[in-house]
Amino acid sequence: MNHHPIAIIGGGLGGLTLARVLHVHGIEATVFELSASPSARTQGGMLDIHEDTGQAALRAAGLYDAFRTLVHEGGQAVRVLDKNGVLQHSEDDDGEGGRPEIERGRLRDLLLGALPDGTVRWGAKVTGARPVAGGHEVTLADGTSFTTGLLIGADGAWSRIRPLVSTAVPAHAGVSFAELDLLDADTRHPSAAAIAGGGMLFALGDGKGFLGHRRPDGSLHIAVAVRTGEDWLAGIDFTDTAAVKAAMLEEFEGWDGSLRAFISEADGPLTPRAIHLLPPGHRWARVPGVTLVGDAAHLMSPFAGEGANLAMTDGAELGLALAKNPGDTEAALAVHEAAMFPRAEESARDSAQGLELCFAPDAPRGLVEMFTAV
Repeated sequence: MNHHPIAIIGGGLGGLTLARVLHVHGIEATVFELSASPSARTQGGMLDIHEDTGQAALRAAGLYDAFRTLVHEGGQAVRVLDKNGVLQHSEDDDGEGGRPEIERGRLRDLLLGALPDGTVRWGAKVTGARPVAGGHEVTLADGTSFTTGLLIGADGAWSRIRPLVSTAVPAHAGVSFAELDLLDADTRHPSAAAIAGGGMLFALGDGKGFLGHRRPDGSLHIAVAVRTGEDWLAGIDFTDTAAVKAAMLEEFEGWDGSLRAFISEADGPLTPRAIHLLPPGHRWARVPGVTLVGDAAHLMSPFAGEGANLAMTDGAELGLALAKNPGDTEAALAVHEAAMFPRAEESARDSAQGLELCFAPDAPRGLVEMFTAV
């Protein structure tokens, strides 16, 4: 049976940041990723990388300068509209903000390119893990298994590693999305492009709305968001695009036609996405030889923009703790968790507050007040 001194389960931003920081300090690790290849799955939309978290993690990884060359200029602009399409607040991107935007795929590629060949084992779907003498045994979907002295779960919302430390299971956040794209927006969808602007868009009211951003390629990515029960998406046949659009348009009956056009003009199919979260303050007692980072540890709603930033921060700080405590893994894990737990709890509460602001009956009033607060 193969043995890996450090095994990172999950090749997302948190796991890759951890692997990169370890590599910078001369520590080898192996990342096990269920995707068959780097291009097997789309990597989502835009991320705003925060100065004190995601950017600090990139500095620890030695990749900050390279990151700055990849940011989406103009992406920090913001527009907030009400359900009638009336502009309530706008901010231009003057290049001075502390949250530059970057495509998730470009950021992931940056991290991947900074790792030695063979660090990531592609097509390695983990099905379970159990403690054994000297560490843990991890089983894969192909029937093989390996042992490891240090096991890190960076495998997201439905982590296979989390049960080793916690019985917590993600719950529905009370909000669900149907995501869509408008391609080559300035040419093919000029009205939508004008409404969305050059960065982020919020169009809110009645416990629902449109959350969007412009991508560097000129397309618009829009989440049709509804505050509703977990079964709402299950009642829609997403294989029938016309039926999905009809259902979405019915949800937004009475909204301004320019906003409803995001749905009717969408290019290609719409994609369902239910939002889940772990309880704010989720934590566990120290378990030897295993820990979690990112969504595996502290899944939250996206309404504070902290998920990717926290995952990268977790990975960087865990990597630094391991480098500073050679030969004492347990001390490093204790340092990591002691810092991660309160940081994640604060962000989870901010995310919960952001959700309430966006989907309050009088939205977007609260969101506008937040943006304009001195």
